[in-house]
Amino acid sequence: MRTMDRPGTARNAPRADRTEESRVAKIDIEQFEQLIRPYRIAKGKRFRLKDIDPADTRGLKSEEKAEAQALLASGVEWLAEEQEKLYAQDRWGVLLVFQAMDAAGKDSTIKHVMSGVNPQGVQVTSFKAPSAEELDHDFLWRCARALPERGRIGIFNRSYYEEVLVVRVHQALLARQQLPPEGVTKDIWRERFEAIRNFEQYLARNGYLVLKFFLHVSRGEQKKRFLERLDRPEKHWKFSSADVHERGYWNDYMNAYEDMIRHTAAGHAPWYVVPADNKWFTRLAVAAAIVHGIERLDLRFPKVDAAKRKDFAAAREILLKE
Repeated sequence: MRTMDRPGTARNAPRADRTEESRVAKIDIEQFEQLIRPYRIAKGKRFRLKDIDPADTRGLKSEEKAEAQALLASGVEWLAEEQEKLYAQDRWGVLLVFQAMDAAGKDSTIKHVMSGVNPQGVQVTSFKAPSAEELDHDFLWRCARALPERGRIGIFNRSYYEEVLVVRVHQALLARQQLPPEGVTKDIWRERFEAIRNFEQYLARNGYLVLKFFLHVSRGEQKKRFLERLDRPEKHWKFSSADVHERGYWNDYMNAYEDMIRHTAAGHAPWYVVPADNKWFTRLAVAAAIVHGIERLDLRFPKVDAAKRKDFAAAREILLKE
């Protein structure tokens, strides 16, 4: 049976004798499910990005932020409990994919939502512009080699979806990928969507929970956040003039995102189009979606068979005689 230390505790530290049920943080799964229901896209055919308001908060007002933060805290605590079962059971892998325009809050959302989980069981991979080595492989290669192992949570900060987003908006990037001419046709985006769908179905059939998040920030809110970065010296490192240049392609990106979600949303790999103009709500909605997804795995600690219990009893006797 696998074991995993909790943050700040030694592996052999004593624990209270509690039942599995009593150890789990008490949350209202139905409340979380209702919160994210409008944002979950499992069938993309009729999806329209304009139907989701980036400023939406599901009726929660700014004065209710404390209530939302308390709900987020309960979700984070629950995730920490379930992560230990995920690791101990060693059957499922969890892949969380985050896509967004710049300044939508991907980094801070990941930081807040995963704040309570054990770092040993989580791996975050940020995908930048592909290296020369990565360009010498197929477009899924660099992400496939970063997949989490069973029992762990993997987070992709950007992903293979960049290949149907930034590469589609800036099609000159295709030339750098050294594809044979017959591989670059008018159907290339449809073919890439198909490859992604097949890849995610393959993952699902091999024990991966795949949840995908598009943090949907408005153009006006992005501008506000860029100006805040310019006004605060400690935020200058996060700003690039290229970010402002990309704003000129806003409509192209929105069209690319909409088409991407329409063609790659599936029950086994849903998209969550999360309003991102209010960071406190974005974090809550992402946490709710992760809770809802992991809860459906029905994770449990492995059961100990009779032979193992006999070994435990013998070990207890030896320890008590010391």
